Amino acid sequence: MSVPDTQQAQLTDYTTADVEQLAQRLDADDYETPFAALGDWHLLRAVAFQRPELAEPYMHLLDLEAFDES
Repeated sequence: MSVPDTQQAQLTDYTTADVEQLAQRLDADDYETPFAALGDWHLLRAVAFQRPELAEPYMHLLDLEAFDES
């Protein structure tokens, strides 16, 4: 996943509290539009790839599954 440079810089500044707030929004699923939820989902996914130690407790929100392509 390619993250824009400005967002990339922001990801390095994320704290545990920032990711917790993001996860709480996703868990509550109280968005005005599906696109707002999708934006948060993509942000959590970017955090999971760039800073996995922060996103580990919230991986269930990403619904990532390993696929056997053989």
